[in-house]
Amino acid sequence: MNAKHRFLSLSVAVLTPVLSFSSCQKAIKDEQEEPKRPNIILIMSDDMGYSDLGCYGGEINTPNLDKLAANGLQFTQFYNTARCCPTRASLMTGLYPHQTGIGHMTNPPQSDHHDYELPGYRGALSQHTITLAEQLKGAGYQTMMTGKWHLGMEEERMWPLQRGFDKFYGILAGAANFYSPTFPRGITEQNDTTAIHDPDYYTTDAFTDKAIEFIDKGQQKEPFFLYLAYNAPHWPIQAPKEDVDKYRERYRNGWGQLREERYKRMKKMGLIREDWPLSPQDSNGWDSLDGAKKDEMALRMAIYAAMVDRMDQNIGKLMDYLESRGELDNTVIMFMNDNGACAEGGPLGGGPAEQLETKKGYFLTYGRSWANASNTPFREYKHWIHEGGIATPFIVHWPEGIKDTRKGTRVDAYGHLPDIMATFIDLSMSEYPATKNGKALPKLEGESLLPLIAGNGEMDRDKPIFWEHEGNKGVREDNLKLVMKWDNEAEQHWELYDMEKDRTELHDLSGEMPDKVEEMAALWQEWAAANQVEPWDKIQKILSSK
Repeated sequence: MNAKHRFLSLSVAVLTPVLSFSSCQKAIKDEQEEPKRPNIILIMSDDMGYSDLGCYGGEINTPNLDKLAANGLQFTQFYNTARCCPTRASLMTGLYPHQTGIGHMTNPPQSDHHDYELPGYRGALSQHTITLAEQLKGAGYQTMMTGKWHLGMEEERMWPLQRGFDKFYGILAGAANFYSPTFPRGITEQNDTTAIHDPDYYTTDAFTDKAIEFIDKGQQKEPFFLYLAYNAPHWPIQAPKEDVDKYRERYRNGWGQLREERYKRMKKMGLIREDWPLSPQDSNGWDSLDGAKKDEMALRMAIYAAMVDRMDQNIGKLMDYLESRGELDNTVIMFMNDNGACAEGGPLGGGPAEQLETKKGYFLTYGRSWANASNTPFREYKHWIHEGGIATPFIVHWPEGIKDTRKGTRVDAYGHLPDIMATFIDLSMSEYPATKNGKALPKLEGESLLPLIAGNGEMDRDKPIFWEHEGNKGVREDNLKLVMKWDNEAEQHWELYDMEKDRTELHDLSGEMPDKVEEMAALWQEWAAANQVEPWDKIQKILSSK
């Protein structure tokens, strides 16, 4: 990483490049004033599709996120790692998931099921990493987290307070009932399990309320970092009735029509190119269902939409609070999602229909058919490395740091999760440590987004970016993306796509450009060997023996 240190010039209220951190300090001393570093809020949704938000072409009511995009920057090509916990590992460290010990999944509660005794597959975040919270705390930030951790839970040393956060309230594991989270999928405050007695408790509301409480009780003279990791709209699909009622009739025409509506809207908005075809529908036709099943499936999608809606309402509540404190203008807010829409539970969803609209249930999903619509216009889902699995909405809002002429701008340059650490290092005017406990740390894998955010230049993307999850592989270099879908029953083969001309991945160029396939496949193999990535069939054998 070739990060450049920057400071906030109070006269122009944007970050200005300087030669080094020491020259920054000298400039500050000469001007006899302290730099006002921004507060940082990182918001993550869970299992949401690329086109669910209104500002990304969806019909779900998300006025607050739409407003952040309209007054900030909206990235069209930002990438996660296709799964909940590997994404969080990469986001928290600025590394690839396998470098952190979470090359597959974290261990479930009271189990070492995903510890494969291989460096890249230990099932918990390695101690030999630096988290965003540790980095920013070392730079003088107050550090707070509410929401979903999912980076290891069996040992206290793996928990948020032991990894740099001053305050934590949320769930340690990967999922919980929204109304009644109970141990081992329960609520932890600081390091203690806390009981829920409120009959109106709902995690999305609670995570926001606690985040506001943390900020309100913080030290006023220090900037703060808040990581707000919602578990919405991850299963179980559960939402308050008043929000579900808004959508109760909305989805009765089915997923096929919804995909077409979103596709047309996205083209009209300029989010996707006119010449990118809509990927094929990956489900049975709506009219193949009987009336009762249509009612059930329309309700499943209505609940899912209500979860996104409720999350947006809470983000609005947080924005109103910041504005009332006079903190909104100098707060960098980033919003993203951890993976593509979730197809788990089969084409028509998982979990008993009789649990819908109750406070019961755990594995309740809306199914692959609706996930296909959530990911319009892309192929595949959470787990896979095609665009439907890894493309995330990404919004950056910072009134004092984004020039008025650029507010509402769409950014087409592509980025990925490790870029967040690099960006936060620049924002906090800090330096990434070379060692931890006497051992050299892995070098950061991202590039700072600050030149794009502040409008001072372009990103210095001088190397490809890579993916691997459950044998699904990918590498992107400039406009070309090489991708492979794992299949236990079929011979594996690479597909090659031009992301500028064909981001819906329908025209495979591998037969036309075999030399490029070989070249990029070699880059992927070199990356895998250097970053603790194991063959998926080897991992499957270990899994089957547990």
